[in-house]
Amino acid sequence: MPPDGRLAKGAVRRRALLDATLRLVGRTGVAAVSQRAVAAEAGVPPSAVLYYYASVDELLVSALREVNDRYCAELATIASVAELAVHVVRYASQDRDLVIAEYELWLLAARRDDLRAELVRWDETVDQLAARLAPARAELFAAAVNGLYLRAATTGITHTAAERVLTAAAVT
Repeated sequence: MPPDGRLAKGAVRRRALLDATLRLVGRTGVAAVSQRAVAAEAGVPPSAVLYYYASVDELLVSALREVNDRYCAELATIASVAELAVHVVRYASQDRDLVIAEYELWLLAARRDDLRAELVRWDETVDQLAARLAPARAELFAAAVNGLYLRAATTGITHTAAERVLTAAAVT
């Protein structure tokens, strides 16, 4: 690492750009993400966007992958239906713009063949979770999980409702 802290400054700037991108996507959609808009939201010069990312598209893809990395890692640690219900409700209760941004990035991935691997990775993670928590009804359970995340992102969900849906999907 350079002694002057350039790597640390770069990591802070990358984080600021990713966070700014998610805020913009959440508030106004993917179409509103531009070099200038991201820079203004992050409080950095416009040149910083293309210094740290080859394009605005690369920034969007990086945001999608980061979101997917986080959720796949979290789902891999869940050991019970009750714990999953808490996770879904926590997702629903976070910053609304962030939740919308994450779903908007999923829709972007659904439209683009080059991002399909991220959707497959999510599906595989949910399928593995379903196989652990509801082996006899894994497909139904996986569909319930995806439905609960969509509901959490759009209208919200209570812990009681999430647990009731997951329990019903898990029980034979």
